[in-house]
Amino acid sequence: MKPQHAPLSFLEPTVAREELHFRNIDMRGYKRADGLYEIEGRVVDRKPHPFSLNNGGRNVAAGEALHDMLVRLVFNDSMQILDVFTYSAITPYPHCPEGGQELQTLKGLKMSSGWAKEVRARLSGARACTHLMEILLPMASAAFQTLTMLRLTQPERLNAEGKPLKIDSCYAYGAQRELVRTRYPQYYITPTESTD
Repeated sequence: MKPQHAPLSFLEPTVAREELHFRNIDMRGYKRADGLYEIEGRVVDRKPHPFSLNNGGRNVAAGEALHDMLVRLVFNDSMQILDVFTYSAITPYPHCPEGGQELQTLKGLKMSSGWAKEVRARLSGARACTHLMEILLPMASAAFQTLTMLRLTQPERLNAEGKPLKIDSCYAYGAQRELVRTRYPQYYITPTESTD
């Protein structure tokens, strides 16, 4: 069965709507001159209308950033975090930038299976800035993508039985998919007809 893709018209709203919030999350990966890597995650929140924050916060003009915060992780080719930098250019409250200090506890951690759970365990609640923690969660995936060119120069990773680890690691590499049939025919599993 050929995949069905939604036409671009699908993206058009079917009901009139009013924008209330805009969030931009930007992730960028870099190779450093010293052989290490960096992944940067930045979050910027804006609102199309002016508003005032309660409890000592600032007045925010329409379109002005409410948050503009960045996390930079320095890591090696094993995805182990070696250093952490946070920067809070714009925050709602004066003490918010201090919320990045707890991210130093991530040093030594590997961005691998269990990453999101470990980040939440170390940083959720009042221990760290919620916005910095939220952008950390997808940073592991962006860091993995940063190492794509490095991985392409290395031998295929296999499990103990010699099966490529890519198989069943995502939808496209599902054992019943065409990509596996073409690339790893010995591990291809013929889809069974549904009896429903």
